[in-house]
Amino acid sequence: MLRVIAYVDGYNLYYGLRAKRWKKYYWLNIQKLVQQFIRPHQTLVATKYFTTIIKYPNDTRQRQQVFLEALKTLPDFQIYYGHFLSDVITCRNCGHTYTTYHEKMTDVNIAVELMQDAFKDHFDLAFLLSADSDLVSPISSVQKSFPGKQVICIFPPKRSSYALKQVSNGILHIGRNELAKSIFPDRVLKDGITLRRPPNWR
Repeated sequence: MLRVIAYVDGYNLYYGLRAKRWKKYYWLNIQKLVQQFIRPHQTLVATKYFTTIIKYPNDTRQRQQVFLEALKTLPDFQIYYGHFLSDVITCRNCGHTYTTYHEKMTDVNIAVELMQDAFKDHFDLAFLLSADSDLVSPISSVQKSFPGKQVICIFPPKRSSYALKQVSNGILHIGRNELAKSIFPDRVLKDGITLRRPPNWR
């Protein structure tokens, strides 16, 4: 049996779902989604999910928190957090300023975990759920240092990367069928507390 570890770029997946306007799939059992791609000669030993906590607006933050708590009920599932950096933008025409936020550290965190797991021989096959071309370098490093290990990229909806296609050992795509089979129940119990699927995620 080939040991598989999945590395899931949470925001890359989210923005793919948002681009398709598939809110009903936000309440997603990430581990079950990964299982859709596991073959009979493979076994999923760990799922690693990379995200950043939203600070506001408050309703969005609360929905994310409920979702993360639901994910924490999954076995052999770990969550890794990045952070947001703010940039102040000034309009050249009117001088108006506004603040934008950029999610940081996800690609670095994925690269670190991927390399560490390869060095510790924790997997034979890595699933990378992302279309972020910044991950080309760690994939190439794993393949050069560990010729027996493979990395398969699984692209979220509406996401693709020619660079990742060139360096990975294979490409798969997340479609509606895999998503539909991977939704949490409307209510998830965690430590005696019932976590409810947000009403607008239906």
